[in-house]
Amino acid sequence: MKLPVTVTINGQTYKHEVEPRLLLVHFIRETVGLTGTHVGCDTSQCGACTILMNGQAVKACNVFAVQADGATITTIEGLAKNGDLHPIQQGFWEKHGLQCGFCTPGMIMASYQLLERYPNPSEDQIRHQLEGNLCRCTGYHNIVKAIQWAAEHPAQK
Repeated sequence: MKLPVTVTINGQTYKHEVEPRLLLVHFIRETVGLTGTHVGCDTSQCGACTILMNGQAVKACNVFAVQADGATITTIEGLAKNGDLHPIQQGFWEKHGLQCGFCTPGMIMASYQLLERYPNPSEDQIRHQLEGNLCRCTGYHNIVKAIQWAAEHPAQK
């Protein structure tokens, strides 16, 4: 049995029939073809699959695609505008907030919500807000610096 799902991802509407057990991360990657959202642990521990769903950072491996029916989703591919990196993406570039890059999309999406809530976060706020996203390479120092850089260079509305 398949169920209809309609979602808007990065401004484009997608309508598909899916198995009820299909995870949103697999819908985004395999059905829609947006592979920037990474599959890490499939248990909601690592945060590599973090996206924005209706403005809230969620781990897409923890949501069924049918639960997202009618939702507005932003993935890492939806942050850059007209070829210009979003300040958070630029901050990761400027402050070398990545090494292998696997956690980067999830870190950036979680950081997006963090900066929406706390436009000028302290280092403690940044570290606390990113507790649900794991990086196995960097030790987080440069990730924190990247988010601080982004806070100093907000996006133009």
